[in-house]
Amino acid sequence: MTSLMEQRASQAAAAGQAVRRDQTWVSYDRISPWLVRAVLAGEDSRFFDHSGFDWEEIQKAIEKDWDDKGFTRGASTISQQLAKNLFLSTSKNPLRKAHEALITWELERALGKRRILELYLNVIEWGDGIYGAEAASRHYFDVPASALGPDQAAFLSAIIPNPRGAYNPLTHKKRVEHRKALIQRLMRHVVVPRDLN
Repeated sequence: MTSLMEQRASQAAAAGQAVRRDQTWVSYDRISPWLVRAVLAGEDSRFFDHSGFDWEEIQKAIEKDWDDKGFTRGASTISQQLAKNLFLSTSKNPLRKAHEALITWELERALGKRRILELYLNVIEWGDGIYGAEAASRHYFDVPASALGPDQAAFLSAIIPNPRGAYNPLTHKKRVEHRKALIQRLMRHVVVPRDLN
């Protein structure tokens, strides 16, 4: 149970809705390499080149946020997203971001990239009450996470930013299709080190 799962359960209970949690843990070896590539393409293409923080993306986000006078562009790496999901709220509060940075630093120091990816792919939200690659694969495609092909993997990666809102495939099909097409193009350039496969 992660902090995000607890937050979603509290929100559902407060709204008088049933609390859903569909999650089945699988090892990294039981997750399709296509999904790993798609998630890296969509969420953090320089994952293997940084130590938890992508300073180039952070600079771009700061410039965009300054121009827009608000928090409009994200720059969180997979490690930062994992830190937030495991231990923190979804708030954009600067103090929460400072906590996230400390946790990210610890995660990168204590865990290898393979373990960070395994944790991330098993806890992230892929829809209302759907957590992790196995539950998402079975929910959307009725196959195990190990059997996902490149098209299915790109779809799942496309909805990660907000599967219950802006990238909900039921209500924003065109937006999801556009992002999926972009991820499919980017996947060609993603290299996963051999020792991770």
